[in-house]
Amino acid sequence: MRLVLVGPPGAGKGTQAQYIASNLSIPKISTGDIFRANVSGGTELGKLAKEYMDRGDLVPDEVTIAMVRDRLSEDDAQDGFLLDGFPRNVPQAEILKKMLAEFGVVLDIVLELVVDEDEVVRRLAGRRTCSQCGRIWHVDFDDKKDDICDACGGSLYQRDDDKEETVRRRLEVYQEQTAPLITFYADEEILVGVDAAGPVEEVTHRAMEALAPYIG
Repeated sequence: MRLVLVGPPGAGKGTQAQYIASNLSIPKISTGDIFRANVSGGTELGKLAKEYMDRGDLVPDEVTIAMVRDRLSEDDAQDGFLLDGFPRNVPQAEILKKMLAEFGVVLDIVLELVVDEDEVVRRLAGRRTCSQCGRIWHVDFDDKKDDICDACGGSLYQRDDDKEETVRRRLEVYQEQTAPLITFYADEEILVGVDAAGPVEEVTHRAMEALAPYIG
């Protein structure tokens, strides 16, 4: 199976990508993993990407796309893959479609993790990070009544990325960039939505049930 996983920040894409890929026995391919592999491996694309990252600039689409192409051509991706974090917009989706056509394959499904905006804010804005050991706690899920890390006794703080105004801005950016992508794949008739609320295991179960008709 060849699928793309999409969803807003806080929907649990990283966690679900790992479980779904494992259940389907296909590689999970994320742009973050690809970047790290190329940079640590010292590839030409990795060196190029590192130049941009070291300057604090975004890595250009053409570099990202070249890395994705290389990764999808590897042996372990020939019988299927799960893409997480790519494509991020319609132009990238169109490029991916052409790329796969060159390989003689198509996407089977695009799985959208659907979660309410207020739930995303609750998940992300409720996180607290330990200033000593780096462990992340949640004010609701871990029933935290104080700002002390239960693991090491360090003080907990809220990262700037986790502040409500930042989370809501990230969601706005997601809607601006990704809402057209959702429409694109709906028009291609390969989009399936899955309720991403609730425990991780329940979401994984719903996802696998949604994928079942497409598993050959």
